Amino acid sequence: MNETLKTIAERYSCRDFKDAPLTEAQLKAIADAALAAPSARNDMPWHVIMVTDKALIEELDAETMNIMAAMEDKTYYERIKERGGKVFYNAPCLVMVASAGTPFSAIDCGILSQNVTLAAHSLGLGSVIVGLAGIPLGGPRGDELKKRLQFPDGYEFGISVLVGTANSGKEPHDLNMAKLTYIKG
Repeated sequence: MNETLKTIAERYSCRDFKDAPLTEAQLKAIADAALAAPSARNDMPWHVIMVTDKALIEELDAETMNIMAAMEDKTYYERIKERGGKVFYNAPCLVMVASAGTPFSAIDCGILSQNVTLAAHSLGLGSVIVGLAGIPLGGPRGDELKKRLQFPDGYEFGISVLVGTANSGKEPHDLNMAKLTYIKG
């Protein structure tokens, strides 16, 4: 199996990070992988924000948990509490992807996030895509937090990825062949 297919097959969603910062070389590799993502018409409807400020990540984490605790549907809140009560799992790097909100930006931001996860795995790092990071940005302090995260004017939350050194490994999920159809000619 070639290295790219091996990386795709072995990558998993890490939810247990060591409290160790990424090196400058690792951060640059992750950022470069993000910016190398293809997009519809090459519009690049994103702005990538590499957050390594641990205090800010923890503040976003706490704000997310507070908002989820106040929601009527506590499904996600309870699930995160069972996993230790941290939405960002102690990750040292939050790759926040701000979206320009163009017709294809959701897909394009998704492609970018996959580039980040595959790059992280290829560097021996863990990663997990985290949609819950959008919760505090849509909450009562959303405008303040977007300003602190340096979102460009008019941009909204697209997606985010946590990256760091994994505390423990995990087997990737099994392939569900029931989700595959071949139509042959």
